[in-house]
Amino acid sequence: MDSGVAMCGTVSMIFFGMAILFTFLKGKAAILIAGFNTMPKEQREQYDRERMSKDQRNAFLLWAVILGIGSILSYLTSSRNVAIAAGVIWLIVFFRDVHLDEEKAFGKYKMK
Repeated sequence: MDSGVAMCGTVSMIFFGMAILFTFLKGKAAILIAGFNTMPKEQREQYDRERMSKDQRNAFLLWAVILGIGSILSYLTSSRNVAIAAGVIWLIVFFRDVHLDEEKAFGKYKMK
């Protein structure tokens, strides 16, 4: 088995497992989101945790699919380049959603 297949497949399964965790824990899983868990409890209560968890679950599913497809195509073509391409696509999608500013990261989840 190629290292690209193993790497993409393993990380894809981890992301899929995290998506399942967020599916079952629903709003309680929001505490696992980076940055949200460091907010004071009073401030965290101002946010829609159900929606945050749902969006994070969807992100994990998207990441799992991207890397899963990369793993499968890498296996079928016996080319590590496909796994590398899947990794680059995942990085682009991942960094598109990274926000260093708390308001940009969680502002859309604030309850009115």
